[in-house]
Amino acid sequence: MSQSLVDDPAEAALGLGRPIGAGPQPYPGRRVDVRRLLRFVLRRPGLLLSVVVLVLVVLASFWPDLFTSQDPLKGVPSQNFRGPSGSHWFGTDELGRDVFSRVVHGAQLSLKATLIAVLVAFVAGGLLGVVAGFVGRWVDDVLMRFVDVLLSIPALFLSLALVTALGYGTVKVAVAVGIASVAAFARVARAEVLRVRQAVFVEASHASGARWYAVLGRHVLPNAAGPVIVLATLDFGSSILAVSALSFLGYGAAPPAPEWGTLISDGRNYLANAWWLTALPGLAIAATVLATNRIARALDGEWNRQP
Repeated sequence: MSQSLVDDPAEAALGLGRPIGAGPQPYPGRRVDVRRLLRFVLRRPGLLLSVVVLVLVVLASFWPDLFTSQDPLKGVPSQNFRGPSGSHWFGTDELGRDVFSRVVHGAQLSLKATLIAVLVAFVAGGLLGVVAGFVGRWVDDVLMRFVDVLLSIPALFLSLALVTALGYGTVKVAVAVGIASVAAFARVARAEVLRVRQAVFVEASHASGARWYAVLGRHVLPNAAGPVIVLATLDFGSSILAVSALSFLGYGAAPPAPEWGTLISDGRNYLANAWWLTALPGLAIAATVLATNRIARALDGEWNRQP
């Protein structure tokens, strides 16, 4: 029997198809080499430190008891305003509550809001960009003009307007921050879809009679997803800042919930005699944002440029 039969018409049109029954072929460019990954990380101390910081934040978000056994809401008034020490790593606040415990438990609220914000931006913005880039014509014009309107409004102001309309609370702050980031995801997704849509293998798939949804799901989306995922990693850091800023302004979870922005807001009244109430939670936010940005930079170009 002839071995020219292939199982993908698009690949057949390009002469890249494999014979039926020949079994799956490996894709070297898509396989993850563990040794290469370890070498890549170990040669970059800053990246290694960023990965460690992000892992610790994620662990604190899901299993805070791994880091502290103290109650973040219960204080001892006789131990108020104690500086950082072996018994209280981040000191205590005006009610004698352990600040380190509040930062650790606050990671859960802040990371939850950040994940929701990134997910809203990724899904809504990605959907707008894919539809605009794949359909084209007047649909592209209408959607992109809507995106231009969103881009013309500063993200923080748009978040403030949305959270004022939606109401207070962690989830509502997250949704507001996510909607404010939709435009960036839509632009990147549209650009990648337009780039992939003009590729030879996509045109060959259309010419072979493949359905539009098969072309979109099998060829366009997998090849256009990379830059959008990198943007999601970058947006994770900026979303932490936006969520913390809105919490600082009082739009987040109601007290005594230990959100990171709320901790900084509560501590600003005691900067003269208790600097740690603001500085140490702020340091946790800064370390998390810098770590996510460093990882995103590594994903964006360093991985592909390494030998």
